[in-house]
Amino acid sequence: MGVLNGIHGFRGGSSLKTWIYRILINRAMSRGKRDKRIVPFSSLMPAAEGADEGSVPDRFLPDGHWATPPRPFDAPADRMALLEFRARLREALVHLPERQQIVVTLRDVEGLSADEVCDLLHISAENQRVLLHRGRTRLRQALESYEDGELLTGA
Repeated sequence: MGVLNGIHGFRGGSSLKTWIYRILINRAMSRGKRDKRIVPFSSLMPAAEGADEGSVPDRFLPDGHWATPPRPFDAPADRMALLEFRARLREALVHLPERQQIVVTLRDVEGLSADEVCDLLHISAENQRVLLHRGRTRLRQALESYEDGELLTGA
């Protein structure tokens, strides 16, 4: 809706894609500020020991890709499990710190290159790599805890 409502204000000073992403980022940051006032129940639970962002250094290759991708589902035809897994991933993405969420979304969901993200967010390449790494690490931990919970419950 922001694009449709603001299309008359597009002056062509940048590509349409960049302009649309800027609207997305501005909306996400506004939403993040509003949501910051809400405390999720999950944040009230004590964190597991040793569950900090850098606890498993061999999860990622130097280029930022996973050294070992998450295990595939044993029965990919199980649509309900896949939908639940996706919901868990979306939930984990929403709970990332704002800047990590934006960088991970732009890189891994929208498929932008590192240079495009740096230009769009006005951040250095090093900062982009750190935000992406930390965000991916948190997502990986959330997915692993979900998979471990599934294994423990026998689902």
